[in-house]
Amino acid sequence: MGSAASPYPRLSLVVPVFNEEEAAPVFLKTVSPILEQVCAQLGRGAYAEVVFVDDGSRDGTLDAIRNTPVPGVTVRVVRLSRNFGKDAALTAGLAHAQGDAVVPMDVDLQDPPDLLPEMVRLWQEGALIVNAVRADRSSDSWAKRRSAGLFYALYNKISTYPLTANVGDFRLLDRQVVTILNTLPERVRFMKGLFSWVGYRATEVSYSRPERSAGETKWKFFSLWNFALDGITGASTLPLRIWTYVGTFVALTSFLYMIFLVIRTIIFGIDTPGYASTMAAILMIGSLNLIALGIIGEYVGRIAVEVRQRPLFVIDRVETVNDAAQTADKST
Repeated sequence: MGSAASPYPRLSLVVPVFNEEEAAPVFLKTVSPILEQVCAQLGRGAYAEVVFVDDGSRDGTLDAIRNTPVPGVTVRVVRLSRNFGKDAALTAGLAHAQGDAVVPMDVDLQDPPDLLPEMVRLWQEGALIVNAVRADRSSDSWAKRRSAGLFYALYNKISTYPLTANVGDFRLLDRQVVTILNTLPERVRFMKGLFSWVGYRATEVSYSRPERSAGETKWKFFSLWNFALDGITGASTLPLRIWTYVGTFVALTSFLYMIFLVIRTIIFGIDTPGYASTMAAILMIGSLNLIALGIIGEYVGRIAVEVRQRPLFVIDRVETVNDAAQTADKST
């Protein structure tokens, strides 16, 4: 298990960060001894790297990473020119990770590093994907747990490649899987869906989701809402197809109602139509049209993004903060 850059096995952590000057040092100090344990587990000459993707931070995140010593671990920072969003940052990290196994993680330590040795063990036994399942989400609010459950249920109903419930970005990916992910060209990214789409044999480990170690979450309601929309529209065209059936049903119902009105007029004569029933019919059909146009607009907007062929992210610079790889090569 050696990467192209080294004959020795390597583990990469990909960590997107945005205004995380408080959390980044805590993360590095926590993960460093665990990565030493994993390197010993991988065998002689193995080493680990942490690839931070600075997604346009405006605070001291970069300085915090630079000023945190982590002996024995390679630390690199891929700095983006502005904030492109977490999934774009994660894509940039996967493109720059050099490991034979790659683990996307959150910097807030809600993805517990203690799970890494077990994930690596399962990978050594042949698993190409090791999903970390949140068995206990009591640290999340009731609203977040409920909305996440509804999203997974809806997504899996309409998608041909369902998601494993309560699995976020935290998982181990073999180099073979990462190589495939790096070839996918779409600009509107929903990484959880792409992880599911590639297939491959996967296994699972469970964990209890802890509280955030430092700082505050950057996910707000509308960010999560837009994230869910990207996931659903990227997974299936079923929302568009539904409106074909809805339109057919409304048209058939209207035709039957028209026949009813004609027959009633022939039998009972002409009467004065009611204002309420007319307005109800107009509002119902009008609202259906607006909803349908909104859904079509979501897909058309994503088509417009794709046909422009703009890059998913722009890299300002790539900086190696600490290079343990060269030290490992020399020592062996």
